[in-house]
Amino acid sequence: MEDNRMEETVDTLETEAVETEAPGVEDTRTREELLAEVARLGAEADDYKTRYLRAQADFDNFRRRSRQEKEEFAAYANTKIIEELLPVLDTFEMAMKSADNSDAKTLLTGIDMVYRQLQTALSNYGLSAIESVGQPFDPNVHEGVMQVESADHPAGTVVMEMRKGYKLKEKTIRPAMVQVSQ
Repeated sequence: MEDNRMEETVDTLETEAVETEAPGVEDTRTREELLAEVARLGAEADDYKTRYLRAQADFDNFRRRSRQEKEEFAAYANTKIIEELLPVLDTFEMAMKSADNSDAKTLLTGIDMVYRQLQTALSNYGLSAIESVGQPFDPNVHEGVMQVESADHPAGTVVMEMRKGYKLKEKTIRPAMVQVSQ
């Protein structure tokens, strides 16, 4: 059956060669040469198809591996920060346990230690507080919730911070809730 297809292809090539020949130019290839040409082109097409299928399979494997790596990274991305926060948790637990046997000043000292450890751990990852009071109001880092009359501050200046705002590196992750002078 394959031989029949090759012969049909050769017949088609011969017919096309005769129809498309320029005047005065003859195709001098023999039937065997044309069959060999068809066989060569068929093998070349099979080779290209095989290469295409392999490339497609490689790409599918790459896409699957990339997705798995991304999912694994997302699942364990917080490991380092959690490891740094565990000592803060330990100190907090110690302060809570000592609350039963100590006075308020000792408990306050323990809570202060926890607060400082937590601030240090978070600042190691680029978290910083937004300084607001006395600064000009900036809607990119401040959330104005009230306007108040103030003789001490020019109009548009933050006079009171109601909730601290934070930046992670240069990106505002929570704007400071503030009162602004009129």
